[in-house]
Amino acid sequence: MISITIPNPDVTIQQRKQEMNGEEAPIKPINGFIDLHEIPRDKGGLILFYNNRDELLFTGKARKLRQRVKKHLEDNVSPLKNHRDEVNKISVIVVEDPMEREIYETYIINTMRAKYNVDKVFFE
Repeated sequence: MISITIPNPDVTIQQRKQEMNGEEAPIKPINGFIDLHEIPRDKGGLILFYNNRDELLFTGKARKLRQRVKKHLEDNVSPLKNHRDEVNKISVIVVEDPMEREIYETYIINTMRAKYNVDKVFFE
């Protein structure tokens, strides 16, 4: 039997409003998220979207994490497009190797039963 351990998230951000202090420039939120700058721009890995009850909604992989997160929050072809209002938290796990990303994504989808993933699902 193969034993897989899911790595801990490298970055986790939550929906929040910006608290304005002095001369701070306002940050335009994307779907309520203002901390997207914390997600690595040029690293590959996994993205996990959660609701406010910490239930996994969707898992995806990306060669460039920040760009893919923004696409999921803004794009019309994202599997999350009809469920964006449910997303409350985003966790990112940096995994550079494409084969490892594929394995982790499939494992997470099936063990944590991601609600809106339809590909790579082995449970019914």
